[in-house]
Amino acid sequence: MKNILFFIRSLNVGGAERQLVVTAKGLAERGHNVTVLTFYNSGFYADELTNINVQLLSLNKQGRWDLFAFFYRLFKALRQQNPDVIYSYMNTANILVMMLRPFICPARIVWGVRASNMDLKQYDWLSRWSYWLECRLSRFADVIIANSHAGLEYAVEHGFPGQKITVIPNGIDTKRFYPDKSAGDSLRQCWGVAENERLIGAVGRIDPMKGIPVFLAAAAKIKQQHAHARFVWVGVGEANYEKKMYELATQLNLDDALIWAGRHTDMLAVYNAFDIASSSSYGEGFPNVLGEAMACGVPCVVTDVGDSALVVGETGKAVPAKDSNALSSAWDEMLLLDDEEIKPLSVSARKRVVNEFSVKALLNDTEDVISQGTS
Repeated sequence: MKNILFFIRSLNVGGAERQLVVTAKGLAERGHNVTVLTFYNSGFYADELTNINVQLLSLNKQGRWDLFAFFYRLFKALRQQNPDVIYSYMNTANILVMMLRPFICPARIVWGVRASNMDLKQYDWLSRWSYWLECRLSRFADVIIANSHAGLEYAVEHGFPGQKITVIPNGIDTKRFYPDKSAGDSLRQCWGVAENERLIGAVGRIDPMKGIPVFLAAAAKIKQQHAHARFVWVGVGEANYEKKMYELATQLNLDDALIWAGRHTDMLAVYNAFDIASSSSYGEGFPNVLGEAMACGVPCVVTDVGDSALVVGETGKAVPAKDSNALSSAWDEMLLLDDEEIKPLSVSARKRVVNEFSVKALLNDTEDVISQGTS
């Protein structure tokens, strides 16, 4: 039994946050003492940890520039918890743990790396500088867990020590995500999607990395070819970028065909509402949303970034990133399939997730990695 402390910015909606919660809950159920430490209070997934054997702590960060008091609270929390393993998730958490390492207990430091193919030019100077610093500090981590082979390759290209990185794919909870036509139909009615319409859906934050202009351009092409095609984007983002994407959709004459659904809590219903799940991203590791949609029996059309094509396998289609023509062509091929042709894809999609990307495998591999070098 280990004392394991997970450290992450927040528990708001996101693939990394979802995987942290799945991993923390699973390890606690296996008898480990688990604590989750966050920068900020609460968060979308916080309630999932409140009534189980996981301690949830917050550093009560007051904003981006609340630095010195926050740093002291972090130092104090790590000293008080005295964990055997500190498992930090993503850039800022990784950096902070490593900067404090000389002053805290001799815990095993595990870094989580969750993305690949990041176009840092799309982000501000602080994000670029933070990644540069993370690369320089990576050699001091005891072990680095990437959730994709593409993430491993990207990290090594930028200076991470390859010999310290191990790949553990995400685990998809197939008891939480499964085919449920009734739930999907109810949500389609709320969205005003008719039974004879085919809904192409994407789930993700409204962020440059998600390739939303490509999704919108492909949607504009498909709208001209398929009168009964509808589109939905589920997720939120930074206000100015959201406004920019809404305006682009209007310019492409998509207002009558596209639903900006915002944030949803019932993701089982969301995935089951889709006829096709899609990703237009150009910077992913292992996209949780693809595995979750597949577990619900939804075929996927994805851009070939990160491990997206590996996740989908033969159950869907992968196209080059940043190519709206290729994306629309793949959607077109899927839309032309009848129900009898779609059914085996749906069955094989769920079967692939059950067999290849289980929570059990995630927990087994994580236990093996974090237990090395600790007593």
